[in-house]
Amino acid sequence: MAGEGDQLDVLVAGGGNAALCAAISAACTGARVMVVERAPKSYRGGNTRHTRNMRVAHDAANGTLTGPYPVEEYLDDLMRVTKGRTDEELALLTLERSKELWDFMWEQGVRFQPSLGGTLSLGRTNAFFLGGGRSMLNALYRTAEDLGVQIRYDTRLVDMEIDNGFFVGATLKVEGRMEEVAARSFVAASGGFESNIEWLTEAWGPGAKNFLIRGTPYNRGEILRMLLDRGVEQVGDPTQGHAVAIDGRAPKFDGGIVTRLDCVPFGVVLNANAERFYDEGEDFWPKRYAIWGRLVAAQPDQIGYVIIDEKSIRSFMPSVFPPERADTLEELATKMGLDPARTRATIDRFNAACQPGHFDHTIHDDCRTEGLEPPKSHWARTIDQPPFYAYTLRPGITFTYLGVKVNREARMVMADGTESPNMFAAGEIMAGNVLGEGYLAGIGMTIGSVFGRLAGEGAARYVRN
Repeated sequence: MAGEGDQLDVLVAGGGNAALCAAISAACTGARVMVVERAPKSYRGGNTRHTRNMRVAHDAANGTLTGPYPVEEYLDDLMRVTKGRTDEELALLTLERSKELWDFMWEQGVRFQPSLGGTLSLGRTNAFFLGGGRSMLNALYRTAEDLGVQIRYDTRLVDMEIDNGFFVGATLKVEGRMEEVAARSFVAASGGFESNIEWLTEAWGPGAKNFLIRGTPYNRGEILRMLLDRGVEQVGDPTQGHAVAIDGRAPKFDGGIVTRLDCVPFGVVLNANAERFYDEGEDFWPKRYAIWGRLVAAQPDQIGYVIIDEKSIRSFMPSVFPPERADTLEELATKMGLDPARTRATIDRFNAACQPGHFDHTIHDDCRTEGLEPPKSHWARTIDQPPFYAYTLRPGITFTYLGVKVNREARMVMADGTESPNMFAAGEIMAGNVLGEGYLAGIGMTIGSVFGRLAGEGAARYVRN
């Protein structure tokens, strides 16, 4: 390792929101900070590049957010989607500290805009970044660089020296050569293992080979594996993660948020046998869209088909790829590779079960099915107005929940129950502490920002002391 005089104060692994919040928070104290980002500069930022917003608790509308979102309501939403699979202490900490994020981000040069329209209905709860995730990232990078943070792109952390839970230094690979770096403290903000198809297959079985990865191809979980192998306590289930149903025509990696389809509440979803398999109208889309990746993953060949009619084609955010279109259901089924007779029979049964009601996608309306299994609890309208439209659905993995255990200071907890004095974690690599399952729109960015700040502050505090 480098000599004592060459030591960094804080080494941050990762280049997304969590990493930069950590780097900025540490650098604000005068710490010498280096960020190592595996991706080239043009692809910097991990999955943050594809985000649009973060979910923040607040007590009043502010001209952009349309109303209050108290911590109590936020916690209720989180407990519902995770089914209680969360560390309640860390969850409450995350939500309480989220109230600080608007001001913190604004101070770093991030600006906000009103919520996008469509099915998300997040204008009251989520702060949308002006210009999206890439613009938000650019602001954080400018601030970090102004504070003297050293940014290393195309730099892979391939080994680390940890002595009984104490971080000593790391080995970096840069342009084919190895470089030893010593640091007084370490922050892991390097993402999950979602782009490691071999690891996904190990967890999920052969069907994982059909998954599409919405985000960066660089989140392969190598640092996560190193930390677990060196005695950090594991948290989370390797089969749990933020997985949504995305357009089956999306690329294998890096398709981003635009490949998500928001039409499910307005139609029916069939599997390869032309059978429905879940309630498309169970709850508002922001609270249910993240379960559909797992649902589709459990179907034959890990594929689904959503069918809507002319009544609904303009009710959701437009898709990046146009849907298939046909004048009859049988013709549409043939185009999608579904059995036409089975498809017609399934749609006929659904239509017969739809009850009269007043359709309103902004509330839990009374448009429902009766005597149908599975039911459609809300927004159930007959599919009978041509032309008919269809999309293929594939599981789109955003990030995984298997990670390292942390405490309230974002400090890593070792498998023997002791706390590392100088290793911290933020973002996807520790999100499983808060997200045992399920997802709430925008909370990934919230976890990364809150624990990024805690990790940077904790690392700098250790160095000072």
